[in-house]
Formats: sequence, structure tokens, C-alpha cells
Amino acid sequence: MSEPDPTPAVTGEVTGPQRVTAPDLRETRRVGGRVWRLRAARVVRGVSPPTMALGLRLGADDVSQRHARSVIDLALRVGEAMLSTGASAADCVTNLLRLMHAYGVRSAHVDVTFTSITVSIHRGLDEDPLSVMRVIPGRAPDYTRLEGVQRIVDEAVHAAESGTDLRDIEDARRELDAVLRAPHPYRRWVVTLGAALLAVGVVMLFGAKPGMWLVAAVSAAVVDRVQRVMYGIRLAAFFAQVVSAAVPTLFALALYAAAANGISVPGVDRPSLVVISGIVMLLAGLGVMGAAQDALDGYYVTAGARGMEVIMMTIGIAVGVALVIGFAHRFGIPMEASPIVAVGGTPLQSAAGAVLIALGFCLGTYTGRRTTLVAVLVAVFGWLVFELGLALGLGAVSSTALASAPVGALAYAVHRRLRLPELAVGTAGVVALLPGLAVYRAIYLMQEGTPAVVGGAVTHFVTAVSTGVALAAGLSIGGYLARRRLGLDRAAQLARRRSESRYVSG
Repeated sequence: MSEPDPTPAVTGEVTGPQRVTAPDLRETRRVGGRVWRLRAARVVRGVSPPTMALGLRLGADDVSQRHARSVIDLALRVGEAMLSTGASAADCVTNLLRLMHAYGVRSAHVDVTFTSITVSIHRGLDEDPLSVMRVIPGRAPDYTRLEGVQRIVDEAVHAAESGTDLRDIEDARRELDAVLRAPHPYRRWVVTLGAALLAVGVVMLFGAKPGMWLVAAVSAAVVDRVQRVMYGIRLAAFFAQVVSAAVPTLFALALYAAAANGISVPGVDRPSLVVISGIVMLLAGLGVMGAAQDALDGYYVTAGARGMEVIMMTIGIAVGVALVIGFAHRFGIPMEASPIVAVGGTPLQSAAGAVLIALGFCLGTYTGRRTTLVAVLVAVFGWLVFELGLALGLGAVSSTALASAPVGALAYAVHRRLRLPELAVGTAGVVALLPGLAVYRAIYLMQEGTPAVVGGAVTHFVTAVSTGVALAAGLSIGGYLARRRLGLDRAAQLARRRSESRYVSG
């Protein structure tokens, strides 16, 4: 007889209760615990890739060494030109990546510091990588050249995206040389006129009379010529700033001395406005917004160097003004800014002042005619928004941020639609909001040297710094919102993503 099969038959009938042994119970519990652990892991474990990619290769470019070298050389020349003419680190990096992307190089790294720019290309494991560095010789705002360089990049990107014939690299290099070697659009006396117009616009914002307009214009013209002489003899920039700041203060000292001796100058009632106009004129050329913009964009090395330059040049302004004020105190001539000195005057005069400030700044930075016209309109709009903020009870710093945000948005909009330099329009639009009065009052109080007024001096300095940060922050957020609305081309989107992911360092 065969032994019965120990495995029960599988039928639809119930054969009776089954006894569960201890090993079976432990196995069931082990399986159940594993299931719950997996479910808990699904709840807390991330499923998307990291937002910041670390150590990931961008891929290799299948390009010849000659082509790679040609692209790097062109990109370095473009980057040097942009940084030298006033572009921020973020704009420089973005445009370099766009340009190299258009010429088929997509594995590029760009590193920008205050004094150099480096471009590296990865060409795979079987080919040597290429890295080339170029030193930035100096910086001076020149928005006509910046506009020409930007046009070369935009044309290359447009040709690559539309599938049309892309300009040969040699032709692009020759066009770049032509842009950089072209004469300025204005003669040097026009730049001096621009400085005078800027100073006149500043005193108009404070409701000054025509007599002060003339004094401010003459003072600014003298400052411009003195600066040209100082840089011509290669005097260190700090000492050139000291001498330049002393010039309008000497004009104010002469007016104060005349008033102390009973000599009345028609139309001149607040000589400290001459000093304030000179401070604004000198601050406008320091790149205050550029330094803060680099910091906001995450390029901290470049921002730190630019910020140190701004600090040193601002100290030079303070030293020049303080020397003359100290000389005035020595002879008992008061030079304190009048308590009634504040932004005021009629709306029409203030708007006219904003127009002259933007026009003077554009002439001083060799801005093209179309860009100048647009910048003037944007500056008037920004000033009206600033006055609206003051009328609503907002503080000076908050009103500055409120006014600079639409200026930043409009600057990008006209760049996208009209291909005008965004930096020129944005900076010209906010020059009227620079904190010249706060800087002057802080310097004057520091000259008093008594503990009672040191706190007030610190307060004015903090106000000046806060105003500069508000200007940069407003321009940045305005440009960001405009980019979200109007969009970027594909190459610019790639460049922005790679910059934000720290493929590019600054």
C-alpha cells in the first residue's frame, strides 16, 4: 500500500481548522514588518533627483581642438569686453555660455573673479580638456561698446536657434575688434556736459533755485576735468577720489564764507547742495548697484572685491569732504547741511531733475541715443513711483526699493524687445535715488567728533548702505519678474540653470 500524501488536497471544501506553528507565525510577522517598513520609507524617502547637482558631468563635446580653442578665445574676448565696460558677473557668465552654446560647445565652465575670467571645456576621457584665463585690465562704464558686444552674442544665438547661417568665428572676432576699436559716440566735452547736467538735476530734486543750478554745473565740470587730469598722471584711484570730492566742497566753502561776511549770491541759499550733487556724481561711477547685484546673484568673490572697491572709493569721498569741512571748522565757518534740505520742490521740477540726471549719466557713460531716450523715460517713471511711495507714508529706503523694482522690469523688457543694454537703462533709471544727502550728513556729523552726534552719523551711514542694497534688490527682483513673464531664449535658460546649480562659480 502506498503511504498517504501529507499535502492536503486543494478543494473548495473546508477540511477543518489548521494549526499554525511557531515558525510560520514568526515568518508572517517578519513579512508584515518588512511591508510596513517599505510603506514608511515611501512616505519619507525622496523620489526626485537633488535640486543641486554635485559632481555630475555635463557631457563631452565632440569638437576638434582647433574649434574649441577658437570658441574659447572668442568667449574670453567677449567676457573681457563685457566686464571691462561695466557688466555684472552674472550677465557676463550667461552671455558667454549662450555664445559657446551657439557654436556647439555645451560642456563649458566659466569662472569670473574681479580681475580675471577663466573658461574651461571638457572634451571627454580621450581628449585633453582646455582651460584658458584672461586678466581684466580695468573697468570703465561704456555702454555703447557693451551694446555692440551684446549684439554680437544675440545674433549668434538667434542664428543657431533659427537654423540660419552662423557667422564664422573669425568674422565674429573681426566684428568684435571693430566694436572695441570704434571711436566714442561723443566728444570729451560732451561727457563734461553730462556731468554738469547730472549735478544740476540733483540740486533740482531738492528744490534749488537757478543760481544753485549754475554753481552745481560749474563745480561738476571742474570735477570732471580734474578727474581726467588725475587719471592721466596715473594717480591712484583713491587719491583721485579724494581730490575730486574736495572740489565741490571747496565751492560750498566759498559760498558759506561769502554768506558769513555778508556777501549774498543771488539764487544761492543752500550751498551744501553743491556737495551733495558732487557726492551723487562720484557715487554714480562706482558701480554700487553692480557690487550688490553680484552678491544677490551668488557671485560672492566678485561681489566682495567690487564691494571693497566701492568702500575704498566711498572712503575717498568722505576724506575729501572731511578735509575741507575740517578746514572750515578751523576758521569757524559752519558747513552743516540745513535741516530743511530734503527731497522736495514741485513735481514738475523734480521730474525735470530726474530727466537731467539720467541724461547726464548716459552722456557720461557713452550710452547710445536710443538707449538714452528710453533710459530718460524709465528714470522719470521710477522717480514718480518713488514720490508715490513717500506720499503713501513709506520710508525713504522702502520707497527706493518700490521704485527700483519697476525700473528693473522695464530695463529687461526694453532689452528683450528693443535689444538695448539692460544695465544702461536700469542704472540710469535709479541714479537719482542714490543717497547723496545721507552720506554728506554722516560725514559732517563725524567731523563734530562728539559722542552725542556719532550715533546720528552711524544712522546716516546705515541709511546710505540700506538705500544702495534696496536699489540693487529692487532692480534684481524687477528683472526676475520680467524674465518670468517674457521668458528667455533656450540658451539663456540653460545658462541660468547651470549658473544657479553652481556649475559656474563666481
